[in-house]
Amino acid sequence: MHVITETRCLGYSQRGHAERPDRIARTIEKLQSQNDVHILWDEPIDVPDEIILRAHSTTLLKRLEEPYDFDTDTPYYPGIHIYARRSVGGALVAMNYALQGKPAFSLMRPPGHHATRNRCMGFCYLNSIAIATLEAAARGIKRIAIFDFDAHHGNGTEEIVHNHPYIIYVSVHQSPCYPGTGIKNREPNCYNFPMPPGCTREEYLQTLSNALDVVHDYAPELIAVSAGFDPYRYDPLTQLPLELEDFYWLGNQIQSFRIPTFSILEGGYSLDLPNLILAYIKGLVLKAN
Repeated sequence: MHVITETRCLGYSQRGHAERPDRIARTIEKLQSQNDVHILWDEPIDVPDEIILRAHSTTLLKRLEEPYDFDTDTPYYPGIHIYARRSVGGALVAMNYALQGKPAFSLMRPPGHHATRNRCMGFCYLNSIAIATLEAAARGIKRIAIFDFDAHHGNGTEEIVHNHPYIIYVSVHQSPCYPGTGIKNREPNCYNFPMPPGCTREEYLQTLSNALDVVHDYAPELIAVSAGFDPYRYDPLTQLPLELEDFYWLGNQIQSFRIPTFSILEGGYSLDLPNLILAYIKGLVLKAN
């Protein structure tokens, strides 16, 4: 398993903000100390504007460098345009490995799936998963499935890839919940599976299975996963029922498709995040018993 990260992404923070550096720092420590999965460590690449501009406007790129907050959840940090670009670079490295048949996980921050073409929001500044899949499409990959299991709907990803002839977007998420989107499917290529807060574990696992059936039936050449770990039952921001072992199951289901896959970190704010990520990575690379 290739894991893409760099300590530079730990360099910004705001006191009391849920999206904080120790999410990454503690996960790096966990992955370095375990012996179940062989990790090959890589760093992100620099990304030229022309690749980013497939997903975002020049207005947004300029706005990233202006020193005032985007919204109450999405502060301005000095150098945030650099951090966001490096996060995109991690997604592109992961995508490159997937196209070589090698599983990869981008362990970077900030996350990206709420960022729309023209707006930074929801802790997100540039939409890494959208940029990476649009780059894959530009290289000639004609069947790409984005699977988003973050507890929050990836409104930005949906907006950016809606109507794209080579990409589908499939999301399982809590509703009602931020950002209030993803209530219905959005034809022709966006499939939403909203689940109510307080639903049972069995209901949620069945819905994940149904969503994965959509991914599988599309017969993609490439799967891009927005891996959010906030459906966990102890996540402080959501009210969903998954246990640690369910993230192993999720990774194993995706592995069973035998389709090139890369994943990028989105949300997940519990103290158990490093263990959840490790369970998911194990599922992606270890054969089921």
